[in-house]
Amino acid sequence: MSRQYIDCREFPSTMHCSVAISADTPKELLEAAVQHATTVHGHQDSPELRQQLTQMFKPGTPPVTLPSTKAA
Repeated sequence: MSRQYIDCREFPSTMHCSVAISADTPKELLEAAVQHATTVHGHQDSPELRQQLTQMFKPGTPPVTLPSTKAA
């Protein structure tokens, strides 16, 4: 299985979270992402949250910096 990640920097928030989490298995990544979402962002653990997080997984590892999304 290839490494996967989820990156909070891709989702703007008032707290400007810079956490990126990666793991070798989807199960491990989901558990870490749920823990982060509930403890840091105050979300409730639910099947809906888990489904949303799983849909945000990307293959590989997170980039060191995200490309700028602002127009020049």
